[in-house]
Amino acid sequence: MAQTLFLKPFVSLSSAPSTNFSQKADASVFYANFKACGRLEVVARGMLAPRKFMQRRRKVEVFKDAADEADQKNWRKLMNQIVDTGSAVSVLRRERIKNQVLPQDLVLGILVRFKQLKKWNIVSEILEWLRTQHWWDFNEMDFVMLTMAYGKQGDFNRAERILSLMNKEGYVPNVVSYTALMEAYGRGGQYNNAEAIFRRMQSSGPEPSALTYQVILKTFVQGKKFKEAEEVFETLLNEEKSPLKPDQKMFHMMIYLYRMAGNYAKARKIFALMAERGVPQSTVTYNSLMSFETNYKEVSDIYDQVHINE
Repeated sequence: MAQTLFLKPFVSLSSAPSTNFSQKADASVFYANFKACGRLEVVARGMLAPRKFMQRRRKVEVFKDAADEADQKNWRKLMNQIVDTGSAVSVLRRERIKNQVLPQDLVLGILVRFKQLKKWNIVSEILEWLRTQHWWDFNEMDFVMLTMAYGKQGDFNRAERILSLMNKEGYVPNVVSYTALMEAYGRGGQYNNAEAIFRRMQSSGPEPSALTYQVILKTFVQGKKFKEAEEVFETLLNEEKSPLKPDQKMFHMMIYLYRMAGNYAKARKIFALMAERGVPQSTVTYNSLMSFETNYKEVSDIYDQVHINE
């Protein structure tokens, strides 16, 4: 006959009958009652209580004063309106007309947040509008951020225009600006133009940064310029010639390159080189390598290696 199992999870030592399980010095007594019934059931009342990890903690906001609270709530309201309407300029223009002023801190806070969210279309929309506003001092950092926004969108025509405007305003484009233009060319499928920017940076400056190398490697891979990517990566591996050491993203890009080229031996070599050079191997690394495999045993070995290194 089926049985019903009733569990009473936690009982203190003082309340436990002496006929139950042997007592432990610092533990609670757990005891079960069995009852014959039509089917097996488990009743554990303690399990019905909400678990701490399942309970959402409410974030407590702390404000400096009433004015700070009002500013924060207004910022959040404007952010929501921009997301809901899909138009940042209309919301900001309306706010300026209503209050006769638009605080710089408020605008910068909105820009930074949308940059963090990678909403580059909204970032570029706001900056293009600010560039035409007499009350806003559109400076070098604004030009750089606008170039970056167009770079992320792959809009190389607008990125070129902004760099030209920077020169007219007397601002010399820096490594961030050139990298943004290079990325715009890469995302826009203009791989040769992206390479031309990179070669110019190598020969006459500004000196390429780690981000520049990450972008050009990605561009070469996307454009299937495998030989060029290998040459750049080999230069990075040469400590005497390169001021930079290849980082994890660069190694990942090369593994992905060899995956596209179908060269598993070279991908394995790059994977081993990461360990030799002390470059951390992540889940992305192992996933990239496992994507090559058709042999179950090899996949299993790589999978085991992931857990060994965790």
